[in-house]
Amino acid sequence: MHFYITGDTHGNFSRIAAFCRERHTTKEDVLIILGDVGLNYFLDERDKRLKEKVAALDITLFCIHGNHEARPWEAEGYEEKLWMGARVYAEPDYPNLLFAKDGEIYTMRGKRVLAIGGAYSVDKEYRLSYGYRWFESEQPSEEIKAYTERQLKAADWRVDYVLSHTVPLDFEPVWSFLPGLDQSKVDKSTEQWLQTLHDRLDIREGWYAGHYHCCCEGNGLRILFEDYGEICREEETSAEGGMPTEGTL
Repeated sequence: MHFYITGDTHGNFSRIAAFCRERHTTKEDVLIILGDVGLNYFLDERDKRLKEKVAALDITLFCIHGNHEARPWEAEGYEEKLWMGARVYAEPDYPNLLFAKDGEIYTMRGKRVLAIGGAYSVDKEYRLSYGYRWFESEQPSEEIKAYTERQLKAADWRVDYVLSHTVPLDFEPVWSFLPGLDQSKVDKSTEQWLQTLHDRLDIREGWYAGHYHCCCEGNGLRILFEDYGEICREEETSAEGGMPTEGTL
């Protein structure tokens, strides 16, 4: 059993299919997608058709919530169930397509893994102007934040990994920001809250995020897009989880 990890897919799973073929994965293997998965975007038959194709892949997807998709409870058919010692959202028709519940701490091969989804959409006005979908629930609510902090308090503020969509404020890759975008109009409340968590947490292995469509790492945090890695390995080889970059497939 392997726990692979990668960045946003936005409904395009061709590179994931190639990854599964090259690694000869099975449903016992897990691929973590760090948000903007694209399986709950249209909330109609188009999503169902895509889920049928993705569920046929020989792998289990563990998905963090992004800002370009609905939350599972906004889509039909999801139920909460236990997986890796914590709660996930799953559909009976697609048992290998799992969505994390924000604030839950999962146990993966003895490692404690915190999941926190959501972010602000800097393209919100563009999407609304051109009739693309925007989700009011894209950022963590006050209830989600409170739940997450209760979970962390119970864990004595110690985890091995954090999986999120966006990053703590001090870790923003400012060099990747869209040119010409007025950053003073960007809601950074999620990043600010994540920073307060980061400052309190004892993180044993590393923090991983997506969202920015870039690949970089430093100071114990790694942002992934179309690169891959592996966490919770049987023999950890580094503080970052021994995660070799695979590159774009």
